[in-house]
Amino acid sequence: MSHTAIGDIEIYWESRGEGKPLLLISGVSGGTWTWKESIGSWSPHFRVIVFDNMGAGLSSKPDRPYRVAEMADHAVAVLDAAGEERAFVVGLSMGGMIAQELVLWHPERISGLVLGCTHCGGSERIPPAPEVIQRFADNQGLSPEEIIDKNLTLLVTPAFLHSGSDSLKRYRERQLKAPLQPNYALQRQLGAIRGFDACDRLGSIQTPTLILTADQDQLVPAENGRLLANRIAGAKLKPFKNTGHLIYLECARSFHQTVMKFFQALS
Repeated sequence: MSHTAIGDIEIYWESRGEGKPLLLISGVSGGTWTWKESIGSWSPHFRVIVFDNMGAGLSSKPDRPYRVAEMADHAVAVLDAAGEERAFVVGLSMGGMIAQELVLWHPERISGLVLGCTHCGGSERIPPAPEVIQRFADNQGLSPEEIIDKNLTLLVTPAFLHSGSDSLKRYRERQLKAPLQPNYALQRQLGAIRGFDACDRLGSIQTPTLILTADQDQLVPAENGRLLANRIAGAKLKPFKNTGHLIYLECARSFHQTVMKFFQALS
């Protein structure tokens, strides 16, 4: 557990396990805590490195415009602090956008790439229904518990939400214990997503890439993943059925096995 400084920003990061490095990049409002069960699955096989994005967790939360490319620089700084020249990378949602910038600007640092439930931004992006993003972004007057419960209705399918899943209960508990994200920091992260556009640059990616989609994803419609797969040469596409945005939670076993097999095939 440590912090690394990049200019006036401090990024909190952790490392678990041994072996080839695997860097995990979180989505909006997420951080090290959201990956706990993934870490448990992958750390026997890899050195798993996780960090809190700027604006979340124990990392700095400046009240100024954020850029996805800037957050990709933070990911590089974490790899440097961990003493790793190259790593496998998994990025989900906004983390997938950060991962795109990372591989575009620093391809020599990435051994293999998994992009889950994400998009390439700009005019090519297929947006969610307006009421979905409005509901996700509006935390005004809500308690932390109410924010989590509101967001879960958008992040997983109704069937999973009402399944009594122990993993869902643990996820909710971790969210409650996580450092509270100020509303301005949430809005800054959402602003970074709005300013992100990598679509016309994806053709330059040569890194082996796996694209994961969820057919019931309310926040990032699955067609975005098919667009990514068409634009990245040689990319593989793996759809998850009857699954919402949090594929690592709702389809945990299949998700973890799929990612591990992909990276092990590259080793």
